[in-house]
Amino acid sequence: MVLAVASPSLFTLPTRGSPRKWFPGKIAASARSPSRTRVKATKGVSSVCEPLPPDRPIWFPGSSPPQWLDGSLPGDFGFDPLGLGSDPELLKWFAQAELMHSRWAMLGAAGILIPELLGRLGFIENYSWYNAGTREYFADTTTLFVVQLALMGWVEGRRWADMIKPGSVDIDFKLPHIKKPKPDVGYPGGFWFDPVMWGRGSPEPVMVLRTKEIKNGRLAMLAFVGFWFQAIYTGDGPIENLLNHIADPGHCNIFSAFTSS
Repeated sequence: MVLAVASPSLFTLPTRGSPRKWFPGKIAASARSPSRTRVKATKGVSSVCEPLPPDRPIWFPGSSPPQWLDGSLPGDFGFDPLGLGSDPELLKWFAQAELMHSRWAMLGAAGILIPELLGRLGFIENYSWYNAGTREYFADTTTLFVVQLALMGWVEGRRWADMIKPGSVDIDFKLPHIKKPKPDVGYPGGFWFDPVMWGRGSPEPVMVLRTKEIKNGRLAMLAFVGFWFQAIYTGDGPIENLLNHIADPGHCNIFSAFTSS
């Protein structure tokens, strides 16, 4: 999407233990008060994250990020060459779309790798993720499609309602001794989605965790494209392709796809 997909070397978050050079003249005030000073976090998709400082890692070293990518979004490395996120409303939509695609890609990658691994261990037979849609299941494909369409439509409808009015579809327990987290679109939290309460810490660790999530999600999206390409070209799964590459890296690699046999 409009956020950066950069090399892992650019993903290191700045250490907050060092003097805050990006808060000139406010270090003393920051030391006196436990409150956090936020820099240019005007759009604030999240109100519980510590925005990254202006000197955060950028996708292209030495470049200047556009003004609408101010470090308040997890995984913001200033990448938007087409200016797609210049509209604040579109930027929020793009951020949510990338987050959902990332989570589905991570689930999809696990759904490809784990069954293939189980097949190699002998727990399942004749499994291919690429042809999984042609297998026979407990119901016919039309029934499965209608059920999935209804369930996904209900879930996406509730997510859309939460984007319009954050917290309106909350299903968490209402216990008097537990303070409910502040509604944050895309991160429902609570007992069902954050049972160990990792997302209720101080703003800086929450930002680190969300940045790790989006980085892994971007990697999963790229990995799925690789799985798809491998399945078309070789007819094998990613683990089989990896083992073939290890056994013969000179002939089993990406370049062999563009050379005649």
